[in-house]
Amino acid sequence: MRRLFLAVLLLLGACASTPGVAPSGDSLDAIAADYVHLTLEIGEREPGYVDAYYGPPEWAGAAKAAPRDVPALMQAAAALTDRLNAVSVRGADPMIVQRKAYLLAHVSAASARLRFIQGERLPFADEAFALFGVRPELKPLSDYDATLGRIDAMLPGDGALVDRVAAFKSAFIIPKDRLDTVMTAAIAECRRRTAGHIALPANERFTLAFVTDKPWSGYNYFQGDAASKIEINTDFPIYTERAIDLGCHEGYPGHHVYNALLERTFVQERGWVEMSVYPLFSPMSFVAEGSANYGIDLAFPGDEGARFEQEVLAPLAGITNADFEKKAQLQALTRQLGRAEYTIADDFLAGRVNREETIARLAKYTLTTPDKAAQRLRFIETYRSYIINYGLGRDTVQAWVEAQGGDHWRGMETLLSSQILPVDLG
Repeated sequence: MRRLFLAVLLLLGACASTPGVAPSGDSLDAIAADYVHLTLEIGEREPGYVDAYYGPPEWAGAAKAAPRDVPALMQAAAALTDRLNAVSVRGADPMIVQRKAYLLAHVSAASARLRFIQGERLPFADEAFALFGVRPELKPLSDYDATLGRIDAMLPGDGALVDRVAAFKSAFIIPKDRLDTVMTAAIAECRRRTAGHIALPANERFTLAFVTDKPWSGYNYFQGDAASKIEINTDFPIYTERAIDLGCHEGYPGHHVYNALLERTFVQERGWVEMSVYPLFSPMSFVAEGSANYGIDLAFPGDEGARFEQEVLAPLAGITNADFEKKAQLQALTRQLGRAEYTIADDFLAGRVNREETIARLAKYTLTTPDKAAQRLRFIETYRSYIINYGLGRDTVQAWVEAQGGDHWRGMETLLSSQILPVDLG
């Protein structure tokens, strides 16, 4: 009997000291599989929660056939957290340590989203932290008035500043009958510039489609097997610089590349199934959107974007005699207004400001027409604090990548092929 007791103690000690394994024998691999099941079932309770999935199809079928109710899913998330905390990573490879942290952060975000589905609402900054792991600063709108003043001086004349901006930018609208040609050329250039620095999967590919009646301007639907479907919303005019933005953001080195590299690095090479699913309301989105926006600047540094617009895209769009230099200056100033939207969204979602006034605020501080501002409000209503992932995400990713030193493309590739969390970005 004593010999059997000692054998059990030795076995338990071995399990406790094995990185990635709990004393019970539970493992990160087993927890990761249950995390995927949890995420897929949450997706059945909230359409759109699962942004991409390319794991075993029978798992998706099981989630669709018999999803647990929200209280049961909340219990399952709590159980996953307990199981993760029981797993030892002492002395483990840093990738194993990061894997545990990644799963803990994403299960925590899933728990927060389940509370949201049940009707709980948090203040804007608290919600952002619960879902994405970052707490945005909400500045008073008056902080952005000086930038509006500089834009006003740049575009003198009669009428509201929003109208003057719209009139100036009208010279850069891509005609709808040339949109496919211009977008295809822009994406091809984004890909060429990215492929010169990042080794893309040999079979990577995408399809391009134009759609209407969406709250967003562009969307990447990753299909797995290194394939994406990129959709561009044509409800509102698309400008030449936006063709570059969308080509980089949705494609190269943005969402398409990010998902393809994660698939290759983790799902195919390591068999880490947690990366086969992308929950939209999770820390993953802060990295995804931030890197996709920073990717625009990385692929087209300095005045290279404006030059490509003028020399390549403008002729394809039939645009002549447009002031691209002045437009680039306007874009730089407009970018400084980006975080005003967080304050506007906070006030609206908290019920402090009504819809009409919110549209007016968005029009003023994003320098868009009221109908475009109304579309943006539709996005805010749908995705709420998700909006922090674009501007704040871009600035955070940029700071991290450029702090790595050397070739910024190498830092970007490292980020896109990792389980780095927003907290790791500083």
